[in-house]
Amino acid sequence: MDQPHAVLVASPGLGHLIPILELGNCLSSVLNVQVTILAVTSGSSSSTETEAIRAAAARTACKITELPSMDIDNLAEPDATVFTKIRVKVRAMKSAVRDAVESMKPKPTVMIVDFFGTGLMSVADDLGLTAKYVYVPSHAWFLAVMVYLPVWDTTVEGEYVEIKEPLKIPGCKPMGRKELMEPMLDRSDQQYKECVRAGLEVPMSDGVLVNTWEELQGNTLAALREDEELSRLMKVPVYPIGPTVRTKEQVGKPNSIFEWLDKQRERSVVYVCLGSGGTLSFEQTMELAWGLELSGQRFLWILRRPASYLGSSSIDDDQVIASLPDGFLDRTCGVGLVVTQWAPQVEILSHKSIGGFLSHCGWSSVLESLTQGVPIVAWPLYAEQWMNATLLTEEIGVAVRTSELPSERVIGREEVASLVRKIVAEEDEEGQRIRAKAEEVRVSSERAWTKGGSSHSSLFEWAKGCRLVSSLENI
Repeated sequence: MDQPHAVLVASPGLGHLIPILELGNCLSSVLNVQVTILAVTSGSSSSTETEAIRAAAARTACKITELPSMDIDNLAEPDATVFTKIRVKVRAMKSAVRDAVESMKPKPTVMIVDFFGTGLMSVADDLGLTAKYVYVPSHAWFLAVMVYLPVWDTTVEGEYVEIKEPLKIPGCKPMGRKELMEPMLDRSDQQYKECVRAGLEVPMSDGVLVNTWEELQGNTLAALREDEELSRLMKVPVYPIGPTVRTKEQVGKPNSIFEWLDKQRERSVVYVCLGSGGTLSFEQTMELAWGLELSGQRFLWILRRPASYLGSSSIDDDQVIASLPDGFLDRTCGVGLVVTQWAPQVEILSHKSIGGFLSHCGWSSVLESLTQGVPIVAWPLYAEQWMNATLLTEEIGVAVRTSELPSERVIGREEVASLVRKIVAEEDEEGQRIRAKAEEVRVSSERAWTKGGSSHSSLFEWAKGCRLVSSLENI
């Protein structure tokens, strides 16, 4: 009998590619399923996506096929947002995806697409695959918002940014102005229409895999399954199988980052990294630097030139360093370390000296932090990161956040210093509670993936339902 075969489609951008790669690793290692990953890349010759694909291919049993990029100049406006371009690009790849899947031996049993690839699900129907699923590498609240967005689209008048009262979702936390996702800021923009379209397409799948776990978001998951209105919109089963994160790898020695970390006290360093797509203004970079210095806490700052999902930045490392205050590196020498190159985030967050993470709140980074018990200073920049920051601070209780959205005003040095001290300084009482909660979440994340744990059981329940395994006897 042929080994069961699943095909996963990854959208352009490291933030979308890496979660699919990790899901593929999970299916391969836990379920012993043959996995083929079709990577729709940006097409940039210098793209870090290609590097990530090559690195993943060297350490995984999954087969990874990079699909040639397609020109979409005639399908999207020149000034279209990244969100729109990715959705349009992936949809335009339907014929290439169909041809790739049709040529596979053995024939795949199921197809899994991410949120950007819901327009590809008809390929599974055309080729007679057993089932098609959507993988949401974000959390359950995000999924609830996506599914309920088409309702708001027909019932809410005017722009969401002008709402006085939070937008209500049955059985879930309401969404206020500070939680709006970027595509919701302008209802006339194509990216908003694409977002509504995705919300309508998700329930057309046979089920949704989501990168969270029962103990973290039990109330929201229950609403998606049991609330009369929300479950009617959802229509299909929801399987929490998280946290699915990059596994820790051995870092080659010598490495200046870890040589420096090894010299620091346990839980004394705040790790600062705003992601490969995050961009700060010159003024905000200056204030963040002054705030780190003013805090008196030790810090590791990964200050990288910003990179686009569909290309790379022309800013060089010298220009990045020039954005820091005069004398900053000299004054903080020994207390802080600034790095302008790529750094191994999972390995850094798992180091015993890391006591906090100043993060843009991309969900992959959030999970990498929570699974190590590291509390967060939430610094949301774009996409769904604003709602992630609220989830972390108000519902889960593992973070502090800026008083205003960093996208709307410059966060001053005094506030930066206060937030960093609150998370890392041992004597801060609120910080003590947050650190204790972060440790509690770490334990629950491990428990979810033990044999018989909530996510382990959910994965096998899904696999049996789509015939990737014949029974639940291995649970």
